[in-house]
Amino acid sequence: MARDEMCASFLVQCKENAMKKMLVALTNVDRFEADGEPTGLWLAEATEFVDAVTQAGYQVDYASPRGGVVPIDPRSMEDKFVKERDRALYESEDFATRALEQSMPAADVDPSAYVALYFAGGHGVMWDFPSCVDLQSAARAIYEAGGYVTSVCHGVAGLFNVDLSDGSRLIAGKTITGFTDKEELLSGKKGKVPFSNEEKAKQAGAAFKKALPFHEHVEVDGRLITGQNPQSGAAVARALLAQLS
Repeated sequence: MARDEMCASFLVQCKENAMKKMLVALTNVDRFEADGEPTGLWLAEATEFVDAVTQAGYQVDYASPRGGVVPIDPRSMEDKFVKERDRALYESEDFATRALEQSMPAADVDPSAYVALYFAGGHGVMWDFPSCVDLQSAARAIYEAGGYVTSVCHGVAGLFNVDLSDGSRLIAGKTITGFTDKEELLSGKKGKVPFSNEEKAKQAGAAFKKALPFHEHVEVDGRLITGQNPQSGAAVARALLAQLS
């Protein structure tokens, strides 16, 4: 079956089976390696996406490389970064349990259950997403079955090492975005991160596009959707929902 036919068949099957589930990938890393400064998930990058897709009728599961506890970057809990809806989701029993306390180990993920995979960010992902072969496997399976692979901010680190079945890199020849070198500099973390998202993207054969620092920006390249920074999580969700509709 041709790839386009396979994708069309997959989406029809999703509708027929009422399969409306998405997988959100989160980090287990709670510290910068350089000095032990606390880090983890940037809260709004998960909550804004989840709020948007659940309002549209989708169910969400949460996975992390090791499973279990997902730490939150304490800076992301500051009032200037957290909206009322973010806090409401954060305080819900479901999010506290399934996302932050008992996230699913990536090895237990069944990719066939999901129409999309979303890599949330926070600096922690720079240490555990690139080496997580189980998340890479899930991304490959979802994408090759006609589903969507998405990310926001540092979550783009989850895309760098995803290879397709033909041996090509998922993002090779694609246009993507993610947290930029300038944003790392402005956030005071440029000297503490293990790599540059911009350079990693280019090394993998992607075209890395960016807008002004900390301004909402999303790139859509077929079934690959990426957001630049913490301001872009809801926009990634909107772009994904538009594609699915």
